[in-house]
Amino acid sequence: MRIAIDAMGGDHAPKEIVEGAIKAVQSISDLSITLIGDEERIKPYLTDTDRIELIHTNEAVTSEDEPVRAVRRKKQASMVLMTKEVKEGRADACISAGNTGALMSAGLFGVGRIKGIDRPALSPTLPTIDGKGFLFLDVGANVDAKPNHLVQYAVMGAIYTEKVRGIAEPRVGLLNIGTENGKGNELTKKAYELLKDAPINFVGNVESRDLLNGVADVVVTDGFTGNMTLKTIEGTAMGMFQMMKETFTQNVKTKLAAGLVKNELRGLRDQLDYSEYGGAGLFGLDAPVIKAHGSSNSRAVYNAIKQTVHIVENDVISTIRNKISDLNLEEENE
Repeated sequence: MRIAIDAMGGDHAPKEIVEGAIKAVQSISDLSITLIGDEERIKPYLTDTDRIELIHTNEAVTSEDEPVRAVRRKKQASMVLMTKEVKEGRADACISAGNTGALMSAGLFGVGRIKGIDRPALSPTLPTIDGKGFLFLDVGANVDAKPNHLVQYAVMGAIYTEKVRGIAEPRVGLLNIGTENGKGNELTKKAYELLKDAPINFVGNVESRDLLNGVADVVVTDGFTGNMTLKTIEGTAMGMFQMMKETFTQNVKTKLAAGLVKNELRGLRDQLDYSEYGGAGLFGLDAPVIKAHGSSNSRAVYNAIKQTVHIVENDVISTIRNKISDLNLEEENE
């Protein structure tokens, strides 16, 4: 198995990307990695070249670039060359911590969609109190969505959760403003009716306040709502830890208390870190394309690689392809 990685994507590239790749090939047998990026910047960190190849390019997509324009104009960008490796069959999957919009565009242009999928979904696994986590899609690949798109998200999410996360008959919920049937706007009302008949374990509407309580294994929504919900969860977690830090550094007594519970606080922080589950899959593309968090360290990169390996090994894309072909969700029949 070979995975292509954009070595120049993310806040801490290329150092953390390269170190995560080295850790992956050292711990995962039969894995080879192609790093794509500036050779001069990568080589100081490439301390182990066993099963790691390097494709040199000076060009990269930045966070300031307009996604579609960057992908079309920067033909030699590390992200673009990464998807080209997959398209031309030299790699089985690819990973980038770079510009999310550009990765979506590069994936669409370079890898292509699964036939029958109208729009891919960006799909991270978020933490829950019980430690099991839930898959959340879409969190921003597409701002708007139609009811049939949410059904496609649900089917793809259920397949991934069952095959990669090992959860039999995963519970699929529809994010809504109430749990009762008939709640929500036109999108959620129509999606609810379609989801009831879809080949999934649909458990109905779920509310955002219950997400971290593990109310469902897969939660689907439109990208606009999903992105706001994701960032609200992130902001709340960061705010909570900032308040805890301020509380524990107020005086000698609180500093002593902090010292006693330091390990427990670190464990709580790790429990809320969704990069521990890997990256966010761009489900709906015709090969595994994984978006690692922009601030990924080497451990997060390693987790994203492990996740990608499991997707390839469990043939998730082919399963999605076959399942979607059985659905009757044409645009005109919405």
